Amino acid sequence: MVKLLLSRGANINAFDKKDRRAIHWAAYMGHLEVVKLLVASGAEVDCKDKKAYTPLHAAASSGMSSTVHYLLSLGVHVNEVNAYGNTPLHLACYNGQDVVVGELIEAGASVNQVNERGFSALHFASSSRQGALCQELLLAHGACINLKSKDGKTPLHMAATHGRFSCSQALIQNGAEIDCEDRSRNTALHIAARYGHELIITSLIKDGANTTKRGIHGMLPLHLAALSGFSDCCRKLLSSGFVIDTPDDFGRTCLHAAAAGGNLECLNLLLNTGADFNRKDNFGRAPLHYAAANCNYQCVFALVGSGASVNDLDQNSCSPLHYAAAADTEGKCVEYLLRNDADPGVKDRQGYNAVHYAAAYGRTLCLELIASVRPLDVLMETSGTDILRDSDSQAPLSPLHLAAYHGHCGALDVLLASLLDVDARSPDGRTPLSLACSRGHQECASLLLHHGASPMTRDYIYKKTALHAAAMNGHPECLHLLLSSNNQHINVDAQDNNRQTPLMLAVLNGHTECVYSLLNQGACVETPDRWSRTALHRGAATGQDECVEALLQRGASVCVKDIRGRTPLHLASACGHVGVLGTLLQTTPPSLTHLTDSQGYTPLHWACYNGYDACVEVLLDHEAFRKIKGNSFSPLHCAVMNDNEGVAEMLIDCLGANIVNTTDSKGRTPLHAAAFSDHVECISLLLSHGAKANAVDALAHKTPLMMAALNGQTNAVEVLVSSGKTDLSLQDVDRNTALHLACSKGHETSALLILEKISDRNLINCTNAALQTPLHVAARMGLTVVVQELLEKGASVLAVDENGYTPALACAPNRDVADCLALILNSMMPTSPMVTIAAIPALSLTQTVINHHPTSNHISKGVAFDTPPSLRPDHASYCRPERPLSSVSADDELNDSDSETY
Repeated sequence: MVKLLLSRGANINAFDKKDRRAIHWAAYMGHLEVVKLLVASGAEVDCKDKKAYTPLHAAASSGMSSTVHYLLSLGVHVNEVNAYGNTPLHLACYNGQDVVVGELIEAGASVNQVNERGFSALHFASSSRQGALCQELLLAHGACINLKSKDGKTPLHMAATHGRFSCSQALIQNGAEIDCEDRSRNTALHIAARYGHELIITSLIKDGANTTKRGIHGMLPLHLAALSGFSDCCRKLLSSGFVIDTPDDFGRTCLHAAAAGGNLECLNLLLNTGADFNRKDNFGRAPLHYAAANCNYQCVFALVGSGASVNDLDQNSCSPLHYAAAADTEGKCVEYLLRNDADPGVKDRQGYNAVHYAAAYGRTLCLELIASVRPLDVLMETSGTDILRDSDSQAPLSPLHLAAYHGHCGALDVLLASLLDVDARSPDGRTPLSLACSRGHQECASLLLHHGASPMTRDYIYKKTALHAAAMNGHPECLHLLLSSNNQHINVDAQDNNRQTPLMLAVLNGHTECVYSLLNQGACVETPDRWSRTALHRGAATGQDECVEALLQRGASVCVKDIRGRTPLHLASACGHVGVLGTLLQTTPPSLTHLTDSQGYTPLHWACYNGYDACVEVLLDHEAFRKIKGNSFSPLHCAVMNDNEGVAEMLIDCLGANIVNTTDSKGRTPLHAAAFSDHVECISLLLSHGAKANAVDALAHKTPLMMAALNGQTNAVEVLVSSGKTDLSLQDVDRNTALHLACSKGHETSALLILEKISDRNLINCTNAALQTPLHVAARMGLTVVVQELLEKGASVLAVDENGYTPALACAPNRDVADCLALILNSMMPTSPMVTIAAIPALSLTQTVINHHPTSNHISKGVAFDTPPSLRPDHASYCRPERPLSSVSADDELNDSDSETY
């Protein structure tokens, strides 16, 4: 058949969904002739499936020795690994294929190669049910008997885990280390005790295994046997002799482990051997605590019968009844403890008794049993401490709160039948109904309403009602229950301490179904909060399209303004929610689309400032937004200020290139803004569309280059000076050039970029109002490279400023030092043309102060719901004029260099 299929053109390398080819299946099934035919027809002998199994892996795992021998004769890689790092030898050992193991070893298979988990073939053979002969072959060919896997397990650990007695014997006889520990500190004896392999335990003890060696968490092998409930193993370990109450790292004895494990025979064995049933661990818990927590009724019965105290408290002041009430679904342990005088009124350190525990975990039967012993309302009369604030002045959450919060309707019913206060308050003032509604537990909410719970009770902190809780968390079923209740005082527009209604909170979190439920009950869409924002403001800010549509259908106004003058249009634009923005624009009257907030910003300003291209495009589709109105700090200013090049280009394309030279109220162009923020792409865009590179602002007469130089915006300086459009000789209101400004703030790189474009010595020696040349300023700021460049370009070293100081004297930290330096220099070189002390102005004159610390500005692009972005054009460091550095022109003769005569 295979020949026929191949003769008819069958693809010899076709594979199934697991990438297994015909040769994989033939090898696995041992069809040697088919394998030979496939190989002769060109099949790949080293092909792999999705998990990297080769045909050799397949044949080895199924024990097809003839096929394995044939494949090996073809020269396939004998140690090839699959996706798990297993070689064919691993698989053969795992499946007990001893004949194949012999073939593979004879072909050179590595007996100590490990897989991804660090297991060798000997690990697999030692854990295999049919691995004894494989193990013998491996050991005979030098397999490492104590090789550890990544988790520290040796082959002996593996034999102990799987109960392979003969394998464990062979390993011990061949020198396996008996007390070798794995990564959890467990020996083979611990493992055997954990899994209940009595024969291996007997063998290990006979061969000298240490029965008192501590394993995981410091437990003895007896701890693990007792915890797992293997009484025969416990008996065997006890016979080796040691102190029975030896504790582990947490102070737990073997009796604690037996009580937790729940095997009565183990427990009785330990009790009869003298184990102390009142011994407490590091947490103050006796064995009875563990038996009760694990609902081991027979162990509880045995311990109580032996004299264990039913009201013994641990470090958290919890009794066994606390733990039983939290865990006992059948109620047998709780009933027995109560019959033996367990006190249900005992409170833990947080003030909670057994009723609280049963309510929190929904143990209805336990609550009924406790109620039959003592009325629940009586148990609740005393107060404890607050679980959240650890304060003695506040009561803990009531059982009603706990049951309602976790949705335990049955427990809630039992509690309500005991006439507990249905509107009991938590420390923060929340009622059980509020908690049930916040978690969406409809049945609990219905039960509470049936018993008279008030849906309008407010909490102490946020003044929210159950309506708020259901709406803000998106539980329409609970919301419907509250709205349809017979309570006459229900107020669908109830406001919290921020005057937020349930409708606002539902919209804010995008719970559309809740929004419709509230609207159908007559919720007002125009109610403002304390910031004068409506539900529509919230929908616009969070981009809740469906909620916005629902509000608009009910007549919500798009034009209503908050306390900052912002409409929903502003918030949708600022937050980039283009879908909501489009919906709002469709319902906005054309005459009202161009709205401005209290600072004069339009929705277009906001969208441009935050770089939302899609919103800008939608706004520009409306004729009203194509006319630049509002704050003179235009949308283009906003776009380039935050490096939104795409938005800027869109504005120029739509509104025309003329907008690149628009000025704000202080005469600043978009190029000023881009230069100030060092956004070179925007600078290049503006320059390419005809932006005036030498435009000056109205206050300080600064050009864009001056803005960039003053703030050390190196990239902007480089683009501007390289454009060839910038006049480097321009001076601001204080007659500072861009070079003066760069030097005055210590921006060396910016100064060098400007100097690179200056060759005119007159410009090099240009003075400001204080008669300071760039050399004065650079020297004063310690800009060594700039000073050197200035000197090379002919800067005068003898030019004097208004204080009579040369650049050398300008380096002095203050006027007194400068005067002293002048005296010294004058004394050293009396014939030098240096200034004399007589030429120094009166010492009482005030020297101009140069600010050493440039102002750092951070332009935030985030828009918070309550805090606007810094869109104001009067940015402090952006528009504040610097203190004058110049006022008078220098004399012509001072522009000549005196370096040669000096």
